[in-house]
Amino acid sequence: MSDGGGEDQTPSFEMTWGSTTSSGYCSQEDSDCEFEQYFTARTSFIRKPKKEKDEQVEWGKQELSPSEIEQKVKEYNAQINSNLFMALNKDGSYTGFIKVQFKLVRPVSVPPPRKATSPQDGGRRPTGMKRRTSFYLPKDTAKHLHISSRTRAREVIEALLNKFTVVDNPRKFALFERSERHGQVYLRKLSDDERPLHLRLCAGPSEKILSLVLKENETGEVNWDAFTVPELHNFLRILQREEEEHVKQIVQRYARARDKMREALASTTPG
Repeated sequence: MSDGGGEDQTPSFEMTWGSTTSSGYCSQEDSDCEFEQYFTARTSFIRKPKKEKDEQVEWGKQELSPSEIEQKVKEYNAQINSNLFMALNKDGSYTGFIKVQFKLVRPVSVPPPRKATSPQDGGRRPTGMKRRTSFYLPKDTAKHLHISSRTRAREVIEALLNKFTVVDNPRKFALFERSERHGQVYLRKLSDDERPLHLRLCAGPSEKILSLVLKENETGEVNWDAFTVPELHNFLRILQREEEEHVKQIVQRYARARDKMREALASTTPG
């Protein structure tokens, strides 16, 4: 990403794999395997993880003068022990690194590996249904992005997906600001126009004070139009399967309670 300055602002990326958890990889060569296999192998996409408390955080509302930006950049660089420094540009903008953690519960889709064409095909690739490959990103995957102070949250999401060659609609994802205070975790969804590097500068380098997280965009405003028809059909099948399993568990629980009551009645002496 470029901020319009004189220096080369091409984003540099660093990927950190934090787990060796199986990815649940599956190819869509089988017409129905993709989403049905993934979601039944894990907790449902509807069942949400541990609730994190929401609170409005004011980092993004801090407007800094050029002198304040220069001072904060110096303070920021003095607190880090790596080469992930921030740098001021002549036009008043600044560049630096942000770390984004992936907290995705759904698989992501990428183009399938290219297959070599045979001479019988005349060098042409077969036409027809577009295929893709889907997999779960390992837990606690993180990525460092080199961006400008003018880079918006929506651009960060698009850059992350492009780097992973993810073909899902970017609107399925959202960038969140996460902080920890007094034993509580606070989570706030960033608007498309917020500037993540500005948040990083104002909060400082501490990941506890502020960290950036990429999650599914499911805060009560899921854009179902962004999903394909096969995906939606698979979601319905998953919901039906979960409903049947839930009913089965309830019936079993009441049957066990009834058996225990009958045993208790049988062991008592009348009077």
